[in-house]
Amino acid sequence: MKLTTTTNVSVDGVMQGLGGSDEDRSGGFDRGGWAIPLVDAETGDYLNQVYGGAAAFLFGRRTYEIFARSWGVTDPSTSPIAAGLNSRPKYVVSTSLADPQWAGTTVLHGDVASAVGDLRAHQDGTLLVPGSGALVRWLLANGLVDQLDLLIYPVVIGQGTRLFPDSGPDLALDLVNSRTTSRGITIQTYRPLGRPEYATAVDPEDVMRDATSGRRS
Repeated sequence: MKLTTTTNVSVDGVMQGLGGSDEDRSGGFDRGGWAIPLVDAETGDYLNQVYGGAAAFLFGRRTYEIFARSWGVTDPSTSPIAAGLNSRPKYVVSTSLADPQWAGTTVLHGDVASAVGDLRAHQDGTLLVPGSGALVRWLLANGLVDQLDLLIYPVVIGQGTRLFPDSGPDLALDLVNSRTTSRGITIQTYRPLGRPEYATAVDPEDVMRDATSGRRS
């Protein structure tokens, strides 16, 4: 399977509570529902295609519970997203979830890296990871992500949980595709490339000279 993460974030990287005011108020977050007013037809079509085309889903515990409360009780005939989520296998990484009520759910615990590796190696299609920031960071750190999709909304939230915290592992990315919708949502597809390279002992004047030369050419 191709493990693909898809995450909706604000310009300042916030991913918390995008779908509604009461979706996730943890940490005193009170700016929920910020993404919905910005979603346009192109973004809706893209999300329908991504979720509708996934062979299976992988969640962190919190995102799983949010999705189970909303999409888990949605009529599958209403959208490709609901159809995909309710008809295909769902895996959730958790050490405490014992009896998931959403049909088709398997809890992964213990050696999660091995379990995810087995899914990638022995099944076909796309294993989609919606949201699930902590899980996404762990998957990236363990080299288990094949594709990283970011939907960046033209808004600054100013508080809330961010996809990447102030410190953590570094990662180089190859931009595979990028497009912008009519309401300014940027949909970017990246491929992880391992650790980035860092310049050493660079003369700022050389950098400016090279940049100026590049513009003139």
